[in-house]
Amino acid sequence: VPDADRRDQRTGFLNPMADKEQPPLPGRNNRAGKAPQQAERKLQEAVCVLLVELCERFTFFGIVCNLILFCTVQLGYRSHQAAMVNMCFVGSSTLTPVLAAWLAESLVGRSKLVCVCMFLHFLGTALLPVVSFPFEDVYIDRRHILHTLPKREQKIVFYFALITASLGIGGIRAIVCPLGAYSLEDCGPKELLSFFNWFHWLVNLNSAVVFVSISYIQQSVARNLGFLIPFVSGLMAMITIHMVRGEMIYKPKTDSSLLTTFGVIVSALRASCVRYRYFSTAVPSWLDHAKENQGGHYSEIQVESTKCLARLFPLFAFQILYRTCIMQIPSGYYLQTMNSNLHFSGFVLPVAAMNVVSIVPLLLLVPVLECINSWLFSSKGAGHSPTIYIVVGHLSAALSVMVAGFSEIHRKHFPQVEQTLSEEVLLVSSMPCLHLAPQYILLGVAEALVTPSCSLLSFWLVPERMRGISMHFLALFNGAGCFMGAFFVQTAHAGTQGNWFPHLLHEGNLERFFFFLASLMMVNTLGFWSVAHRYNNLHQDCTREFRGSLPGEKLLKHGKAIKHYNTILESSPILSPTE
Repeated sequence: VPDADRRDQRTGFLNPMADKEQPPLPGRNNRAGKAPQQAERKLQEAVCVLLVELCERFTFFGIVCNLILFCTVQLGYRSHQAAMVNMCFVGSSTLTPVLAAWLAESLVGRSKLVCVCMFLHFLGTALLPVVSFPFEDVYIDRRHILHTLPKREQKIVFYFALITASLGIGGIRAIVCPLGAYSLEDCGPKELLSFFNWFHWLVNLNSAVVFVSISYIQQSVARNLGFLIPFVSGLMAMITIHMVRGEMIYKPKTDSSLLTTFGVIVSALRASCVRYRYFSTAVPSWLDHAKENQGGHYSEIQVESTKCLARLFPLFAFQILYRTCIMQIPSGYYLQTMNSNLHFSGFVLPVAAMNVVSIVPLLLLVPVLECINSWLFSSKGAGHSPTIYIVVGHLSAALSVMVAGFSEIHRKHFPQVEQTLSEEVLLVSSMPCLHLAPQYILLGVAEALVTPSCSLLSFWLVPERMRGISMHFLALFNGAGCFMGAFFVQTAHAGTQGNWFPHLLHEGNLERFFFFLASLMMVNTLGFWSVAHRYNNLHQDCTREFRGSLPGEKLLKHGKAIKHYNTILESSPILSPTE
């Protein structure tokens, strides 16, 4: 019987058909089956995140596209006040993702916070139709009911809706749709630049659809139902988040945080001031004062990571004024279009539809830039830096604002005519609004060149553990540019008694504001051009210095130095054994 068992074991071991009768091994088949499942799950998560991103941007652009028209016509705001409201809303929506990221990693869990942000987003988009709907067309039992919301309560609800919507937008962008959710860790600079180009291409394609459809509905067909479309879009985004909430919420690594980065900067500044006043110790960088071996409270890895991020601060700072120029599309350019002749071949163009003129160059340039980038990266390798794109983009933005000033002078030479917007008769210039197309095109070219390149540099030129924080800092400076634009508008209006940013454009000199902003942007372009060489090979230098500053690397260097010194002593014919 033992011999028979051995023969059975041999035949079963050698017979290929016997393997089919045996149960599968637990390790191999599971790994083979998990691979396509994981790939399918990653694809599903990426598609869901992209859909939520597009729905959120659809909501955002739907609110922004005719905000100035609503504030001036419905709420009775002056032109500069409406422009400031628009820029402040865009700026707050840019800054709230940073706040949401800090809350998610410090105070509230990510799942709880995303539920709160979904509720705030729903509340804000639901309150906006309440503000815009005047309750003038309500019929009960065949009787016409007139119930207009008072202006004071209308403004309170309006501002509350904008604040809650911006908070909800920030939470969705920071928790559900961060860049880390797209699994970009293993991508090189060529793949990253391609991703940012096509990502912004999709976002701008979405915004083009919004500007054409929602602006026309708000302005011509049913202006009071226009804010219902952002509400429906936000509801779609929240349903998508709820359906895949457990799978699509991205959980970043916890080895770095915004609080740690700010703590390193504040500690280094405090120590630098104290030591500059009382001591004269020399350190390679002012951030080194925050290290533990220099009397600080942070490890060497944390300080060295912050030093790599600090090298990007000039890049971030030069984007503030550029973002101020970009914000002229929904503010100064919008007012110019609103005060121009919108009739085209018997059809009244929506005011916000002129934004599509700035989006078309971006949609056309991205495929061209992809071909150029492929050739540059293949010929120059990983050393190619897109700083030249940023310089050309800044120059294009400066030219756009300058052209806007000349277009304003040209617009005043046309006689005035009456034009109806949102059932309000306005006195506008008879110049066709399409004469303003060059300034929109130049800003569209600037966006196609600058935004993907800045995203690439911010993401690629820092250690992997700092990439999310670097993108948060870029968002902080972009938001600062929006608020600086609002500050410029208020200062220009108050300092010139409404002459540089008038309520009625034919009674003031808006072109002077544009020329002033263009001159500042030219200086900003020259300033960035002077420091652009720092970012050509910064990744290699930063990686080398970062690794060389770690304690392990220092020990290896000391060990190699000791071995080299002993080798010299052993091989030297001059020194005696006693010496």
